Amino acid sequence: MPAPLDPKNVYAADGPGKLSAVVRNDLYRVYVPNTGSDSVTIINPKTYRVIGSFKVGHQPQHVVPSWDLRTLWVNNDLGNSLTPIDPRTGRPGASVPVADPYNLYFTPDGKHAVVMASKLHRLDFRDPHTMALQKSVNVPCAGVNHADWTADGRFFLVSCEFSHQLLWVDTEKEKVVRTIALPGMAMPQDVKISPDGTTFYVADMMSNGLWVYRVTAAGPQLVRLLHTGLGAHGLYVSRDATQLFVSNRGEGSISVVDFATGAVTVTWKIPGGGSPDMGNLSPDGKTLWLSGRYNSVVYAIDTTTGALRAKIRVGTQPHGLTVWPQPGRYSLGHTGILR
Repeated sequence: MPAPLDPKNVYAADGPGKLSAVVRNDLYRVYVPNTGSDSVTIINPKTYRVIGSFKVGHQPQHVVPSWDLRTLWVNNDLGNSLTPIDPRTGRPGASVPVADPYNLYFTPDGKHAVVMASKLHRLDFRDPHTMALQKSVNVPCAGVNHADWTADGRFFLVSCEFSHQLLWVDTEKEKVVRTIALPGMAMPQDVKISPDGTTFYVADMMSNGLWVYRVTAAGPQLVRLLHTGLGAHGLYVSRDATQLFVSNRGEGSISVVDFATGAVTVTWKIPGGGSPDMGNLSPDGKTLWLSGRYNSVVYAIDTTTGALRAKIRVGTQPHGLTVWPQPGRYSLGHTGILR
């Protein structure tokens, strides 16, 4: 794994405008996978207008930047394929056969892609370029979907949406070393490490907030539940690494968590309601882009005031959109977890 720029901030490379030389000439675009339309909508974020679209495989779930920042992969879950997008041109390439790619991640050293094969109950380790299968790891849970890594990259925490569980996975051994049961009938979603690497936050749609876990030598230890809003779903770190934005899909709002205090400082309501799901920040961090999962729209939200800058009509059931390019040196996957 590349050495951290700052041992006290895993997001030190993600500051406003800190674009790698690899991505500086890439097109500035928002790529929106429409799960119900089997398509990707392309938005110009400078004008807030749709400028194109193209068809992909069945039920695209997320658009995922590769570890080396050279490819954006569309995860065609039920289509059993990944469609590459060239970020320099915005054009799709020939799809690659991959079983059940609900979500896609990359190990911090860039040696492996990790496919969240949700319906197959597997973590599939693959070649990060060709996507050839290297190793399948059967998991003792249902609905593997989201993950994030420890600050040193040795372990990653995986959420299991349909069995209220988390998995603690050894990166090098490619092995599940611990299964963690969440309280009640939890439905865990996105996972995010704190800037100082001491804490994991796990969004839970059923508990309407974030499970807070302390990172210890023995693995994650539950601290508490932090309430945010109905259907807590996506997690995004501010460019200055002081705040965590939480999309509350069930009530059409975004909560802002202060990392220093661990408290919710404000909750912004989307005018007229909505279903904010997954997305990412603009390169300068001034706009939070989120899909409106059940409203066929994308929201552009001011990260200072919470004002809705734009609501853009896209395809049916937009899901894990990515904003590209992103600041950072390498990608851990999902909709753009860069370090």
